[in-house]
Amino acid sequence: MNDPFKQAEAPRKVLTADEAAEGRLDAWLTQVLDGEFSRNRIKALIEQGVVLLNGKACTEPKKKVSPGDQIEITLPEPEDPEPKGEDIPLDVLYEDEDLIVIAKPPGLVVHPGAGNWTGTLVNALIHHCGDTLSGIGGVKRPGIVHRLDKDTSGVMVAAKNDLAHRHLADQFADHGRSGPLERAYMAVVWGRPKGLKGTIDAPLGRAGGDRTKRAVTRENAVDAREAVTHYEVIERFHETPEATSLAALIECRLETGRTHQIRVHMAHIGHPLIGDLDYAGGFKTKVNKIPEPARTVVGAFPRQALHAYLLVFEHPRTGEVMEFEAPIPDDLEQLIEALRQ
Repeated sequence: MNDPFKQAEAPRKVLTADEAAEGRLDAWLTQVLDGEFSRNRIKALIEQGVVLLNGKACTEPKKKVSPGDQIEITLPEPEDPEPKGEDIPLDVLYEDEDLIVIAKPPGLVVHPGAGNWTGTLVNALIHHCGDTLSGIGGVKRPGIVHRLDKDTSGVMVAAKNDLAHRHLADQFADHGRSGPLERAYMAVVWGRPKGLKGTIDAPLGRAGGDRTKRAVTRENAVDAREAVTHYEVIERFHETPEATSLAALIECRLETGRTHQIRVHMAHIGHPLIGDLDYAGGFKTKVNKIPEPARTVVGAFPRQALHAYLLVFEHPRTGEVMEFEAPIPDDLEQLIEALRQ
């Protein structure tokens, strides 16, 4: 007799590689499953250890497949689509009945997504604000009107009701062209940008087949989106008599708000952000040119050196222009001080 309270086993797929099988495990599975799962999804499942190759767990997506191999996949239970509140500390700069302004620390993901279904800013806001959060941003992004990358720190505002959400979202969509919205960032970049000030006007689109990265693209590309960044050099580090420097502290102000905009634009002009694993890969050896003790600090810096220090917007209810600054976090402050020495 079947026990109605017994938890059902997770669904499994058992496949056998035919005589023509070759290539990477993730690529082969994607092809054999004929679009049932994306390659990124297959790769994630392999890394989670739910794929068996000839009876043994395989966590290497690039593992080669040979004819006769038996592959077994155990599919995990689907995630709850609605995020739950979690008691995650928030650095609250301001809060009222309409909105909340926080200083986001580095490492905190803004909203739930693949690989980050819990432990996000949204989970923290739900716990902190309760049922007041606006749902206009979608089930997984209640109250969110703009975002920062996981490893970018800085000031953010979230809406607590629909009226505030619409008003704030309109301001961010306008990019400050007709209103008071301002966003300013501090960044530490490799090298010395030309001149004390500059503007980068270069459209952004997807970087090849990688959906998570962006690149400067042609204006007439299908996914091209206007992107304009203004920068100003604040300080140069280890400057030489030949008017070059190993690094510089800059301020960036945005006319548009594209994904990875500052990171891609600065890399585009040859000055990527220190610590940027996605867009500064070719600059790793520059660490060796920096004298100690700064060399150790720069080499160990775990994220892109980017901090959203300033946010100005109009209050959705009162019309008051509100200005907030988030202090530079300790890790970035230590990086700057090390470079100064």
